[in-house]
Amino acid sequence: MKKIRTQVGIVGAGPAGLMLSHLLHLQGIESIVVENRSQQYVQERVRAGVLEQGTVDLMVETGVGERLKKEGLVHYGVNLRFGRHTHRIDFADLTGGQGITIYAQHEVIKDLNKARRDAGGQIYYEVEDVSVHDFESADSSVKPSIHFRISDESYELNCDFIAGCDGFHGICRPSIPKGTLTLFDRTYPFGWLGILADAPPSCDELIYTYHERGFALLSMRSPQVSRLYLQCSPDEDINKWPDDKVWQELHRRLATDDGWQLIEGPITQKGVTGMRSFVVEPMQCGKLFLAGDAAHIVPPTGAKGLNLALADVRVLAHALDDFYKSGRRERLSQYSDTCLRRVWKVQRFSSWMTTMLHLFSADDGFEQRRQLAELDYVTSSRAASQSLAENYVGLPMEF
Repeated sequence: MKKIRTQVGIVGAGPAGLMLSHLLHLQGIESIVVENRSQQYVQERVRAGVLEQGTVDLMVETGVGERLKKEGLVHYGVNLRFGRHTHRIDFADLTGGQGITIYAQHEVIKDLNKARRDAGGQIYYEVEDVSVHDFESADSSVKPSIHFRISDESYELNCDFIAGCDGFHGICRPSIPKGTLTLFDRTYPFGWLGILADAPPSCDELIYTYHERGFALLSMRSPQVSRLYLQCSPDEDINKWPDDKVWQELHRRLATDDGWQLIEGPITQKGVTGMRSFVVEPMQCGKLFLAGDAAHIVPPTGAKGLNLALADVRVLAHALDDFYKSGRRERLSQYSDTCLRRVWKVQRFSSWMTTMLHLFSADDGFEQRRQLAELDYVTSSRAASQSLAENYVGLPMEF
């Protein structure tokens, strides 16, 4: 087994893992990233692309935001549509000028990957048989390690700390001994049928729609590409949704009385995503720290997954910097508590958005009237609109 050494071993080359490696580099801390997928797969995997103000600021401040500033679509509001009428939530007015930026997750990964490569960062793609070891001991003399294989050669990466940024299905969280973690899990009784279409967006800003046939969302990836979603069954057969049927249903749910028109175009991608909320406590075990989807999942209604992952690693990077500069472990020991305070606030917001906008039962007239009353209140009360706006543009990043 070939032995290599670094200060922080990072499992996962998604946004969390790459941003953590980038932040550590800026602080003079060495890291090595291992990823079981290919670089091409990671950079082409389509995920949500709504960046909070704090996420944008983080990328710009750390030198990876130049392309984002040129190509990102800045929005200062979002629309709630119900009863065939549209109501705009003005972020700029309600949050002191803050907004969100549409910039796809795979573009964020490209920017971070380039920054790490340009700085000589070590990222091992397409590794196999990844496992983590000796991270539980509080004894500082016991060093954790990451084992993996590339082709026929086995590696042992020795390090001071391990960051598990390997997603919900990764190996880090399951490696923590049973009984150590508490899992909180909620599965929603619906999913999203999502499409990418070569069509200019039909609105300059996102439209969240409540409809008696189910939720719909109009989003975008660029001035030429639209991203749209329909509420569906979590086990929906995508083969039963030919393109014409998708467009027909989008027209029904997004229809208004003011002459607005949905622009169609060739559908280039189609898929069904289930919806769940998940949190693990604590987000650390000894010298192993979980971040991003390895520690929590939020339903996509609030557009928080990527933003929450980057908030985690910002906390972790500051804690590691404090340790290497002063030897103090206080911030490392408080990592989980610091992150979870924000995680649960984001879970609250994402759950609230989800339950306000989705149809739970076509036969539950009481619940539908309650949802319409909630939407009426949110769009007619400045205090309620401000709460939505503050959460949507992003709560302050703590560390």
